[in-house]
Amino acid sequence: MSFPALFGTNVLYGALLNDFILELADRGLYRPLWSTDILNELRKNLIEAGENAALIDKRIATMVSYFPDAMVDGYASLVPTMTCDAKDRHVLAAAVRGGAEVLVTFNLKDFPPESTRGFDVEVVHPDDFLLDQLDLHHAPTLRALVELVDGYASPTMQIDDYLLALTRAGVPRFADAARSRLY
Repeated sequence: MSFPALFGTNVLYGALLNDFILELADRGLYRPLWSTDILNELRKNLIEAGENAALIDKRIATMVSYFPDAMVDGYASLVPTMTCDAKDRHVLAAAVRGGAEVLVTFNLKDFPPESTRGFDVEVVHPDDFLLDQLDLHHAPTLRALVELVDGYASPTMQIDDYLLALTRAGVPRFADAARSRLY
């Protein structure tokens, strides 16, 4: 079984980044993890950004049904013992309970090293996570990228447009590395 990675809300937020991350999981490169709290926070943040609630619910329901083993529960009793930023204690607790090897988040500062010491979970930026995927699974990662982009029908998208979108989504080093390996 592939290694487990828990994703914070901020990584799942952007649709194009979310699509690519889950495409890699679908190909068995790793096992995604999240919690009801993370998905509820995702829903709340997308609604606050003006997204359509029905489309958000469809997106989350698709994620949950497509990755039924991604849901982590039973972590509530761990939340008070976490020492990371208070608003993210549920995230670290879910990562620990779910046996995540990595916790992927844009908010690295909310998880200082002393807060994760002893839990055997590494907190990584999504850019580093994707670069690791590219290093560990070079061909499958690039194939996933190309095939995902080829599958966009409405609107259609070119690989350069998608890589630019990933740069804007906060993973510029991965986008540059993928571009250099594709061309």
